Amino acid sequence: MPEQRSAALRRWSITPSALGLAVLVGVIGIAAGVAGTTAWARRDTGAAVREALAARLPKTKISAVDCSKLPGLCEVVAGQTLFYTDPAARYLVIGRVYDMAARTDLTATRLLELNPDTLLAGAAQNSAEGEGRAAQLAATEPVAVPLADLPRTGAIRWGKSGGARLVVFSDFRCGYCRQLSDELSRLDVAVEERPISVLGSRSLTEAVYCAADPVKALHAAYRGEEIAPGAGCDTAGLDANEAFARKHGFSGTPIVVRADGKVLRGYRPAPVLAAFIAGKPVS
Repeated sequence: MPEQRSAALRRWSITPSALGLAVLVGVIGIAAGVAGTTAWARRDTGAAVREALAARLPKTKISAVDCSKLPGLCEVVAGQTLFYTDPAARYLVIGRVYDMAARTDLTATRLLELNPDTLLAGAAQNSAEGEGRAAQLAATEPVAVPLADLPRTGAIRWGKSGGARLVVFSDFRCGYCRQLSDELSRLDVAVEERPISVLGSRSLTEAVYCAADPVKALHAAYRGEEIAPGAGCDTAGLDANEAFARKHGFSGTPIVVRADGKVLRGYRPAPVLAAFIAGKPVS
């Protein structure tokens, strides 16, 4: 009998490997449960936000609500417009969300996904109508600006010598400024790039502007490469760029100005830029 009992116990004993497997399966099950609960909570929050917005903005048709992307904020899409709110849908947040670690304009990226043909200045353009409208970012740029008021300093000149002159107000941390520079490189244009610090990039701007080869440094900055601070130089021209931008309401980048002073806001592909240079109407 003792031998039979011992054999039975051996048959029912749990080996260390089996125990480990059981624990692993249990952990996976718990993790899956937590993930599922979190995903469900996010979906539930999104549904609650949508319901609250329907009550507070009854004339605004909400296309989508996503509370999973940004901590403490829900992304709200209304047609081709974009804004943000808190999970209680009490506060309306209008503007751009910028990931400083990744150097990425998250709002501009999302807007391009929603409406690639009419993205203006990488900023949220809000046009929700009616009661509690989701605040419209009005265009403050004039039809034309006096380029003669700009000093010769403050510009980084690149592109095709002898090509059509284009003055570009840009920020080296602006993703759409980088894309615009790629498009401009395909055209027969002489680019006069005038950096302004929209995204808190003044130190980077000065490093590029004061570099031994500013053009090389400009393109390196757009690629996200580190630009070592130079020995310093006269940055009064950069101050003039920013004063000019403030005076004429250039609150976003990029801004493209034709030789006659006509203004085009935001990123555009090369064919649209060519039409603008030729004097044709563009939107």
